Amino acid sequence: MSENRAAFNVETSCQPGKRVILVNGIPASGKSRLAVELSAQTGWLQLSLDGIKNPFLQRLQGVDRAFNRILGQASYQVIWSIVADAPQGSTFIVDAWFGFQPKEVLRDYLTQAGVTQVVEIWCQISAELAATRYGARLDQRLPGHLGAEYIPELKILAANAEPISFGPVYYVDQDKPVNIQVIKDWTDNALK
Repeated sequence: MSENRAAFNVETSCQPGKRVILVNGIPASGKSRLAVELSAQTGWLQLSLDGIKNPFLQRLQGVDRAFNRILGQASYQVIWSIVADAPQGSTFIVDAWFGFQPKEVLRDYLTQAGVTQVVEIWCQISAELAATRYGARLDQRLPGHLGAEYIPELKILAANAEPISFGPVYYVDQDKPVNIQVIKDWTDNALK
């Protein structure tokens, strides 16, 4: 629940910009559930990397890890194109593992999209729980997503992953029950 106040530096004009809540964390860290719940509480549009990528995985055959990465990058670009096309004053919840791209890529997309305020919800999770969650949903994932062979890599990632920290960061311990009202209140306050 601690906070980091590193600023997202964007030149702002007289018009209100766009606001983005990054719901960030490694795969199986509870990002999507949290983002959907926050969207239901706030009415802000939730954009998900997998939500954009999955329709392609439903139609394409033989997607390997390299092509999955390309689809992820394209889906990431789609998210920021949607944000860029939105009117000034819009607020978005973006659910993704932001560590799969260099920070500079995200900074460029935010700038190009006219985002002037960024807050981040970091979904912290233990390696053991991430591995258990990931393994439990393998039969529910579309072909093209990484399988059980990814679990050892995921455990290492859980120990080393960090938030992007382009703005205030709220740390959610996903090994404990999550209180969405507390997160909403923090987000409202951070966006003031």
